Amino acid sequence: METIKPENLNELKGSILLQEYERVIVDTDRFPVEEINPILLGIYGEVGSIMAASKKYRREKKAYPSYKYEVEEEFGDALWYFSTLCRRLNVELAEVFDTVSNNDQENAPISQIITFDKVERLDSALIELGCMAAQLLKIEKDSPNLREELIHFARLYLQAMQSTGLYFAKVVKGNLIKTIGRFTVPRKDSLPDFDFPFPEEEQIPRKFEIHITQRKSGQSYLRWNGVFIGSPLTDNIRDPDGYRFHDVFHLSYAAILHWSPTFRSLINQKRKSDLSFDENQDGGRAIVVEEGLTAWLYSYSKGIDYFEGHDSLSFDVLKTIKKFVQGYEVEQCPLKLWEDAILQGYSVFRQVRKNNGGIVIGDRANRKISYRPLG
Repeated sequence: METIKPENLNELKGSILLQEYERVIVDTDRFPVEEINPILLGIYGEVGSIMAASKKYRREKKAYPSYKYEVEEEFGDALWYFSTLCRRLNVELAEVFDTVSNNDQENAPISQIITFDKVERLDSALIELGCMAAQLLKIEKDSPNLREELIHFARLYLQAMQSTGLYFAKVVKGNLIKTIGRFTVPRKDSLPDFDFPFPEEEQIPRKFEIHITQRKSGQSYLRWNGVFIGSPLTDNIRDPDGYRFHDVFHLSYAAILHWSPTFRSLINQKRKSDLSFDENQDGGRAIVVEEGLTAWLYSYSKGIDYFEGHDSLSFDVLKTIKKFVQGYEVEQCPLKLWEDAILQGYSVFRQVRKNNGGIVIGDRANRKISYRPLG
């Protein structure tokens, strides 16, 4: 069995121990250690989300193709909160599940967690789990039945998961990848560099300076190494909002994520030596995905002052981004890196918008983007 390292979660192929899961997710717990109520509410809320997804599937059936993925994610989130609760109550998560599965083998891997001979009907299993989640809301650290209540919840949790047709090992791995990617600052040497095997003329420049200017017409222009690139842009909306400067976000993706099919196209540095990359990663559809994601995020940001004063993004926003880029190389980037790219990009964008232009400096080695005034 492998020791879990945050930097190699995507390549993890061996069995996982619950002790390892507990150890690794400790650093993703951002709640005050003395607080238990947010954790109890989190368990209750995640069980409610499992129920809501199941109800939606019943109603929409094939029109809800992402059901299995979403309910798997909700089961993973519920496990995270349950593990966090056990830690605050000084009860080992692995011991709780070992008791449920009657495992004789100490430190048994997750793949050996019991499956029940009788599969409960999904509705019944979820209702029982929901009732138990409600009962946990009243739990206290000095309760004489503390351990039994936790074991009972674990049993109903596994029964509901089995009724849904999910595998515990997959739920655990998915939750690890999600939470580590969201809350842990990644090591730079563990991050993907999508240009590494390609010749220099097909790589996004390791360092670049892009001059953004606005003319009297209101159109914005980009210059790289003294040459105009791309087309002049306006806001393309009735009420001007600064979107003419949105290329800043593509530059931020390029510098921090090492990904931007739009910027590659602007500077004519696509990876044409590999037909697959040229068509599937740098082609028109990838550009549309990036532009669509950027436009959606911009509309969202307008209601919160373009992220001014923010030091983090909503988890829901980051999960939506992950869905946007599924199937493209950039999906390998952890959510924490996406958050960094967006917040840095909007910090520079606000300065460009305020000054109607400026110089945007990208530094891929340090995954940074910065601003310098023109002149």
